[in-house]
This record gives sequence, C-alpha cells and structure tokens, in this order.
Amino acid sequence: MEAIQSFMERYFVPLAAKINGQRHVAAVRDAFTLSFPLTMGGSMVLLINYVLLDPSGFIAKLLHLGDLIPNLAQYQAVLSSVINGTTNILSILIAFLVAYQLAQEMGGDKVLCGITSLSAFFILYPASQAFAGKNAGTGLTTTYLGAQGLFVALLVGLLTTELLTRFGNNEKLRIKMPEMVPPAVAQSFNLLIPMMLVLAIMGVLNYLFSMITPEGIQVVVYNAIQAPLTSLGSSMGTIIVFVLVQQLLWIVGIHGPNTLNALRSVIFTEQLNANLAYVAAHGSAWGAPYPVNWGSINDAFGNGGGSGATLGLILAMFIVGRKNKGEFSICKMSLVPGLFNINEPIMFGLPIVMNPMYVIPFILAPIVCNLIGYFCVCVIKIIPPVAYSVAWTTPGFLTPFLGSGANNIMALVIGILCLVVSTIIYLPFVAASTRAAIKKEAEEAGENNA
Repeated sequence: MEAIQSFMERYFVPLAAKINGQRHVAAVRDAFTLSFPLTMGGSMVLLINYVLLDPSGFIAKLLHLGDLIPNLAQYQAVLSSVINGTTNILSILIAFLVAYQLAQEMGGDKVLCGITSLSAFFILYPASQAFAGKNAGTGLTTTYLGAQGLFVALLVGLLTTELLTRFGNNEKLRIKMPEMVPPAVAQSFNLLIPMMLVLAIMGVLNYLFSMITPEGIQVVVYNAIQAPLTSLGSSMGTIIVFVLVQQLLWIVGIHGPNTLNALRSVIFTEQLNANLAYVAAHGSAWGAPYPVNWGSINDAFGNGGGSGATLGLILAMFIVGRKNKGEFSICKMSLVPGLFNINEPIMFGLPIVMNPMYVIPFILAPIVCNLIGYFCVCVIKIIPPVAYSVAWTTPGFLTPFLGSGANNIMALVIGILCLVVSTIIYLPFVAASTRAAIKKEAEEAGENNA
C-alpha cells in the first residue's frame, strides 16, 4: 500500500494537478460542483420515491409496505415533479455553469457567456416534434435535457465561451456606448456583435448536423457511441467492454448507463427473460441457461453503490480520507443514497466526472468485481447464477444472495467480498487525494500567513 501511494504521489498526483489546473477541465469540474446541491436534492427524492414509496423497492419489499399502505405507489406522484427540476434538467444547468466558470477563468462576461451558451444549446437541440391526438401540438423532446445531453452541453459551454470571449476582446467588434449609459447595458452592446457571430456559428453547425440526421447533433453523438457496439454478442468479454465504455462515458460527463441502456436491452433482455422463465419452471437458479449476462454479472457483483462500485469509494474515504474535509463531507452525505445504488452525489459532487484522480479505480473496481462473480458462478461454481429479478435499489452486497434465490450463504459472502475488494481498490487513490488536499491546504495557509 505504501509503495502504491508513494508511486502515485510522485507521478500521478502531479499529473492530476496539472490536468486539474487546465482551464477547460477546471471549468467543467467547478460547474459540476456548483450543480451538486440540486443533484443531491434530486437524488434524495429519488431515494424516497424508489426505495420507500415504490412497492418493488428494497425497503418497501423488505417491510411489506405495499401490504400495509394501500395504493403506496400513488404517493410517488407527490415528489415525482422534483426530479423534473433537478437531475432531469442537468444538461441545461451544465451548459450555463460551464460557460460561466470558463468565462471567469478567461476574464470574460460570466452571465452573458452563460446565457449565450444556453441559447446555443437549444439552437443545437433536436427540433420540435408534432404530436397528434387529444393533445395535438408541437413540443421538444426531454430526452437530452438530462444526463443524456451532458456531453453536448459541455462542448457547447466550452466552445461558446471561447468564441464569445475572443470575439469580445476584438475592439473592431465592439459597439461603443456613451458614458451616461448604465454599465450593464453598455456591456450588453459591447458584446452584441460577438454574440450574434457565436449564435450564427451555432446555427451553421446545427444545419450541418441536420444534413446528417434531422434530429441534429444530440442524436449524432448518441448514435456514434452506440453504433460501434451493435455487433457485440453476449459474453463476459461483452460485459467488460460495456463496463469500460460506460465508465469512460461517465468520466467525460455522459450518463453511461442511460446512454447504453437501449443497446444493453437489445443484447441482454432475451437472456434475462430466459433465466426468469427457467427459475419459474424449476424453482431454482442452478442450471439457468444464461449465467453470464448484464444483470447476473455487472448488476449483481460490479454495481455496489452504483456505477463504478462507488460504495467502496465511500468506505475508503471513511477509512483513510477523513482529513480531506471537502471530499469526506460529500461522502458522508452520499452514504445513504450510495447504499441503495444512487451515486449521483458522488459522480457530480466529489466529483468523479472529469476528475483524473479517480479514473483508474472507477474503471478497475467494477471490472475486478465482475470477474470475481464470473469466477464464482461459472468457473468454480460455488454459487448459483443470479437469475431472479431484484430491485435496482437493493444494496449491492445483497444482490447476489437475493438474486440467486436467497438460499445460498456463499452468495452473501461473495457479495460482501466484492464490497471489500472495491474498497481496497479505492484506498490508495483516496489516500493520495487526501495527502494532496492536506498539502494544498498547508500551502494556502502559508500564503495567507505570509
């Protein structure tokens, strides 16, 4: 452990610090940090709605709340609209905040860059669609307002601010106003021509992408990610590839599970249904025809705490990261949601998105845990396949036990083992991050005293 930490502090931490200091990376990181309170609020509502109020949720099923409280699921409607104003509009928030933060780094107008970015985001957004029937009319799809539109939102925020700030520094493009004009109005006129140029460029980009597909850049990006994966079959190699792509998408700000969900469903749903039919006919998961599929491997063994097995990260922070006050406080708040596989607070609050410090364990932990599950199920066969359908809010370490029929104690042991392994994988990286934070805090204290 000491050798790994020493290596990381010597080579990895300086590289991570250099990357973190790059203005575009810093703008993205700080944008996600600013959006954290809303993300946390949305996650807590999600926790209540799907763990307590959904009859199929883990706690609701455990306590039989559906039997005790009539029409339990109807109470989800009380808080369901909160999601629409938090995680479901995350791309809009990020488009504004990335531009705002980058403008601050570049000395530009923060508010005007932010609202120009919002305008550009919707210029590039899929065109409105016509709806027939009782509610006839036109409207925008909400698909890319949330996490699925994050990658485009990031690009728009960065590109818009770069262009607007550089155009705004060109004296020839400024409209000079008399001194008696209020500063806010004068600044708006100063940037009027640069803003027009930026929006015109975005209009041209939208037209070019619409030549590829009528839905525009969002669909182009989405299809470009999915297309190379369409020929993959269902095997352990396929699962590893999916995990790798999913984690890499998360790192650059794209919601990996949502982005790949359609393709995963096409490839793995048949196997899942066949396994369910088998256990319904035989009353046991032993001998299930598809022991290797997404649900029986990754969801069962590599998803403890959510994508990246981040419950291990939280536990590692409690073990060696208490002196890293910022990250530790976020992990404390994220413990309860993380227990039920809701890890948006960690993803966007720590953050893991665009954070080079945690790239390696975020990718490595679920892959190692998946391999442990595969070894136990398919090689040494000490536990039955995870063939029963289990609520996604079930704590990760319980999923192998409940999903294999809840009658094999070794399945529970393996679930706990995966949690321990993921924690060990995260430990050296959390320790290195903590030491870097302590060193930075000491340097800042020295500067203040000087």
